[in-house]
Amino acid sequence: MAKKKTDGSELEQKKKLALEVIRRLKKEYPDAHCTLAYEDAWQLLVSVRLAAQCTDKRVDMITPKLFEKFPSVAALAAAEPAEIEEIVRPCGLGPSKARDISGCMRMLHEQYHDRVPDTMEELLKLPGVGRKSANLVLGDVYGKPAIVTDTHCIRLCNLIGLVDNVKEPAKVERELWKIIPPEEGSDLCHRFVNHGRAVCVARHPKCGICCLKDICRYGSSQAAG
Repeated sequence: MAKKKTDGSELEQKKKLALEVIRRLKKEYPDAHCTLAYEDAWQLLVSVRLAAQCTDKRVDMITPKLFEKFPSVAALAAAEPAEIEEIVRPCGLGPSKARDISGCMRMLHEQYHDRVPDTMEELLKLPGVGRKSANLVLGDVYGKPAIVTDTHCIRLCNLIGLVDNVKEPAKVERELWKIIPPEEGSDLCHRFVNHGRAVCVARHPKCGICCLKDICRYGSSQAAG
């Protein structure tokens, strides 16, 4: 019984910490949005697949060329993977990304009448779509509860102390669902990206100017040191 009480107490502490992190990051980054440029849900699916091991900035340089040549789900579905690869090659992993985009668009065209589905189960059936991509679509496009566990989210959550040495994306997502209000998840993950790029940079976190420094586990240890 004592173990359960301890676990419950720790969970409540993490919930309080999460709410304070949300409050401060909202103030610091009031405009929370996806950093990938897109107009339609299918374009977001394409962009997030291209963003694997590639910067959003480079993706946003390449996608206008791709969408100009193939301006619809149907157009991309009809394209050969080699045609797609020719354009997306600068994003890296060209063959696999082109193959996934082709397969995804064909499935959207043939089975979903060019409409991106709005459930996790259906999204995960699409080629090249994992939980991160699916959550991004659910949160940004459909306004549903979502937590996008990208590298910024995973790194910051471990540094702050929202999770304890958990690095696997699905496990981080499960832990965060326990402590983050559903309606806050999507925007919080976007703010983690903003904060990770501006302040909590991977190689040298700028703890001295961080709005979370007094409540962050890593920041507090740095101050104590």
